Amino acid sequence: MTFSGPSRGPDRPAEAIRSDCLRVGRLAPSPTGGLHVGHARTFLIAWLGARQAGGKVVLRIEDLDAARARAEAIDSAVADLRWLGLDWDEGPFLQSRRTDLYEDALGRLREADLVYPCTCTRADILRAASAPHAEDEGPAYPGTCAGRSAADADSLGDRPFAWRFRVSPRREPVVWDDLFLGRVAKDPARLGGDFVVGRRGAGASYQLAVVVDDALMGVTQVIRGDDLVPSTPRQILLYEALGYSHPRFGHVPLAIGPDGRRLAKRDGSIKLATLRERGLDPRNLIGILARSCGWTDRPEPSRPADWISRYDGARIPTTPWMVPAELIQYGLTTEARRAQRRPEEEWER
Repeated sequence: MTFSGPSRGPDRPAEAIRSDCLRVGRLAPSPTGGLHVGHARTFLIAWLGARQAGGKVVLRIEDLDAARARAEAIDSAVADLRWLGLDWDEGPFLQSRRTDLYEDALGRLREADLVYPCTCTRADILRAASAPHAEDEGPAYPGTCAGRSAADADSLGDRPFAWRFRVSPRREPVVWDDLFLGRVAKDPARLGGDFVVGRRGAGASYQLAVVVDDALMGVTQVIRGDDLVPSTPRQILLYEALGYSHPRFGHVPLAIGPDGRRLAKRDGSIKLATLRERGLDPRNLIGILARSCGWTDRPEPSRPADWISRYDGARIPTTPWMVPAELIQYGLTTEARRAQRRPEEEWER
């Protein structure tokens, strides 16, 4: 399967693009493995959040990690979204075709001396006696190379280094009004401190790339899993440093299995591609997802468009969604097609 349309995307400021649209959401799958039902739930919420407001949806493929991204996973992600009934107005855009834009943004940060070259390895950071544990992010960067300026990169010769964004000591934490979590306040210094935005010879990091993309693509609303809450204050700092207005953020709880563990892309039984191949009617899955969001008492077979007028972010539970065991079993059993024809009540928990 192949997809048509532009693969690079806009490279001019969002203000020049979005005069005709109040809200722009985005779907941004990463092609490092198959999408699962947890991704489907988050994408459904993001899609409905834009569509209910009469807004647009952008599809961006976050394939910046060349070592892990796979071409077949890109095709599969696009097929999964179409199977679910989620459409988009622009894209798919590939991050791998936009690296010059990220390098330009990194150059602007260098010129403003907001980044510096760091030659520390991960082992160096782990060994640092003063390195505290950062919230959800592992050891905080101890500031070993923070005394350098951006210009010091010229004196490092061939030594490998990372560009770290300088998190200035702040009297107040970074605060945002989350669509689902309410007011959130996070201190970037406690979330790892100075963070990597690029590496010599390897280009920009995820944190910088998504900020540049969302700004240039005019994204005004970002809905994603709550595992990315620690990334939000970092990204807000980058928006500010680059002179962009940041979008409205919303973080939804992740999906977990019956054993209480977070779903992973390696869990083949709940991959959308597996469910597609086993013959699951996507309307049944949409109904299950809608019920998980608190919009109905029973999983009605439906399409995403059926929920546009009924979308209510305030009703989405604030606790992780436990994927029904029956749905996981559906992906495992060879009797899937027969199970598909069971009465709808049997999908209820």
